[in-house]
Amino acid sequence: MNKPTISETTLRVRYVETDQMGVVYHTNYLIWMEVGRVELLRQLGFTYKDMEQKDDCYIAVVEISCRYKAPAKYDDEILLRTRIKRVRASLIHFGYEILRASDETLLAEGETTHIVTDSTFSRRSLPGKYLSVFRGAAGE
Repeated sequence: MNKPTISETTLRVRYVETDQMGVVYHTNYLIWMEVGRVELLRQLGFTYKDMEQKDDCYIAVVEISCRYKAPAKYDDEILLRTRIKRVRASLIHFGYEILRASDETLLAEGETTHIVTDSTFSRRSLPGKYLSVFRGAAGE
């Protein structure tokens, strides 16, 4: 078994992402998870756009969970760690850790489950070129 690939991405909390208490509004963590996924794919050598436009392959979110551990605040630098936990022919599970970069305090952790579809939303298998890369990144 290989070591799983973990993508690390940083971003800075914008004022617009906070609520009246100066804390990051909870739905922004879900957006950050997408940022992490997109950057992981780039690290693996392709993009969502390529998957969609060149291969009629979409990975639609069907389940998401996020457990909040500590608040992020305006101007915090955030570290996103994203990995592929499991992959099957038409199902992918991603895992996330969201940390404050300055002290690596865990702010949230989550998972997303995706089914693979074509542009008509019919379930399909991942093309082999993606499946092999995803399996390698998952450490399988």
